[in-house]
Amino acid sequence: MPDQESAIFRERCAAMACRSCGTSDLQPVLDLGQMPLSDGLLTKEQLSEPEATYPLDVAFCPKCALVQILETVPPEILFGHDYPYFSSFSDALLAHSRENALDLIERRSLNSGSLVIELASNDGYLLKNFVEHGIGVLGIDPAPGPAAAAEKIGVNTLCEFFSEDLAKRLSKEGKQADVIIANNVLAHVADTNGFVRGIHALLKDDGVAVIEVPYVRELIDHGEFDTIYHEHLCYFSATSLDALFRQNGLFLNDVKPLSIHGGSLRLYVEKHEKSSAAIMDMLASERAAGIDQYDYYKNFSVRVQQIRTEMRTLLSQLREKGQSIAGYGAAAKGAIMLNFIGAGTDVVEYVVDRNVHKQGLFMPGTHQPISDPSCLVEKMPDNVLILPWNFKDEIMSQQQAYRDKGGRFIVPIPKPTLI
Repeated sequence: MPDQESAIFRERCAAMACRSCGTSDLQPVLDLGQMPLSDGLLTKEQLSEPEATYPLDVAFCPKCALVQILETVPPEILFGHDYPYFSSFSDALLAHSRENALDLIERRSLNSGSLVIELASNDGYLLKNFVEHGIGVLGIDPAPGPAAAAEKIGVNTLCEFFSEDLAKRLSKEGKQADVIIANNVLAHVADTNGFVRGIHALLKDDGVAVIEVPYVRELIDHGEFDTIYHEHLCYFSATSLDALFRQNGLFLNDVKPLSIHGGSLRLYVEKHEKSSAAIMDMLASERAAGIDQYDYYKNFSVRVQQIRTEMRTLLSQLREKGQSIAGYGAAAKGAIMLNFIGAGTDVVEYVVDRNVHKQGLFMPGTHQPISDPSCLVEKMPDNVLILPWNFKDEIMSQQQAYRDKGGRFIVPIPKPTLI
């Protein structure tokens, strides 16, 4: 484990307190080096300016089993006015979210007297399903662009960072939720315990918080290192989540494994304990696998280095044959992948993305220009590297015309593969 044996990395781990339980002397898992912000897309003018990078290293807490990065970039920098992520550009995510909403409407018997609050509601992609059924909603999101897009489709949205103070303020105003939804946001907040206490304050006594998080077991088992970036401060197991919620007066009562985002968990969290068989089985399975022990994580760095070597070799061989390579998806994980393997414009010439807000910008660090996907059929690169590999089936289906003309795809995770 050459990266994790560096003295500086060990010292940083020893100096850090766990984001959940406060224990010091964390144990090193992976050092990805200095990385740009994965969603920090650049304008043409910014290409000539110095680009900020930050350490991206991962550690394990031996007390509560939380996996976490050591660096905290201020949220105002990460999720500011030009934050480019709009959920509605993924058909798979829209379908996934609608299924979740309809299930909750039926499961919780929601009606016009109910209130559903979503934390990090983005462009209203999920809450609009409740609006269509006449159910009251409130979105909370700090990014002005997505928040404004949500308002345009009738989703009442508060453009602020969610916090314990905001939750208490809303609660005093009589806004307590029957359902709180928080998808892929718990890992993003620096004050992990304050965020959970905020959920407690905002939730009705008989309400439920439905939270989705990427599953650290999938990340480790399948080498999904590119899902590690500065926006993701924590990487959760059921074990670490159970401890986090309990210490803040909430209980993880049920869990549903999901395939989305390379493997996620949907959590059902309430103020009163009534553990389902599913959560008890998952906790037992994690104990048996050793997820609460450092040995489970200590060889992750070696496997990540192997993926980098295999990716570099594959791309180098293609280029030596004179073949061209483009990238699909200006996603956060794509920025990590390109920067970690050192694939600049001499290797991956450009990137395409359906999100019109990203088109015309450039990838952080490696500076590929971002274009509309229609240019794949027009330019016909020999190979397209699918950067958001978790949506590979959707992407390959959308680009059937490119495949029909002889184009090939590269899927990097869990093992670099040419399709």
